[in-house]
This record gives sequence, structure tokens and C-alpha cells, in this order.
Amino acid sequence: MICTTSESISGRTLEHLGLVKGSIVQSKHFGKDLMAGLKTIVGGEIKGYTEMLQEARQIATERMEEEAKAMGADAIVAIRYTSSAVMDGAAEVTAYGTAVKFAGNA
Repeated sequence: MICTTSESISGRTLEHLGLVKGSIVQSKHFGKDLMAGLKTIVGGEIKGYTEMLQEARQIATERMEEEAKAMGADAIVAIRYTSSAVMDGAAEVTAYGTAVKFAGNA
């Protein structure tokens, strides 16, 4: 599955199939959340949350790709990501884009 943030794929004519998305609400366990709270006192990267969000983006992307495959898509264009805090230590990550098929010039 070709996945791109651009709105087109060079040399391809695209047939738009529709919006596809994948999302996840993810949290870290209490121990890592406690350590992250302590890290805010001294500053710097909170690696536990960085890892949590990287994993969440990966899962959201996989879910978006599964939805596109179910539609018969060859690719997903115009991919974007959003995130929001749901509660302390938990975030929702959503991946979305446009599922497309290659038309006429495969």
C-alpha cells in the first residue's frame, strides 16, 4: 500500500474512493506516568510519552490501511495525523487520508 502526504502520485491517475481513518486511545502504565511527572520538574524529553505516541501513530496508520484495503484501494493520499489528550497519561491519535485506486495507467 502506497501511503503519502501529497495529494497525488506522480505518473498515476487516481480514482478517489473516499475517506479512510484509523484511531487509537493509548496510555502508559502508572509507573511510567509517575516518572514522566517527575521529569516535568527538571525538563527535557519525556521518552515514555514519545514512545507511546510513536506506537499510537503506527497502530492508527495500520488501522487506516486496513480500512483502505477493505475498500479495494491501491494507495492512500493526503495523509494527516491528529492527536488530543483524553485524560492524564492518555492520548487519542487519529490517522486519516483519501483512499484511491490507480485508474487507466497502472
